[in-house]
Amino acid sequence: MERRDWSLEALKRLTYVDSLDDELRAEGLKSWALTYLETTEITDFDLTHEELLILRELFFKNANFLFNYREDVLEELKTLSNVKKFLDK
Repeated sequence: MERRDWSLEALKRLTYVDSLDDELRAEGLKSWALTYLETTEITDFDLTHEELLILRELFFKNANFLFNYREDVLEELKTLSNVKKFLDK
C-alpha cells in the first residue's frame, strides 16, 4: 500500500507541477524527477491503467516542454549576450 500511496502522490504532484508557469514548472519538474525517478524506475509506479496513461501523457508533455524551454532560454542568453556586446562598445 505504501508504494501505491507513493505512486499516487507522484502523479498528483506531477499534475500540479504541470499547471505552473514556465520557470516554476521547469524547476518543479527537476525536483519531481529527482524525487521520484532518481532512485526508482518508472516501472516501479503502482498505478491503474488509466493513471498510467495520465502519467505517460504528463511525462512526455513535460519532457517536450523542457526541451522547448531550454531552447527558449538559450535564445534569450544569445540575445542578452548580443545586447551586452553592443553596450560594451
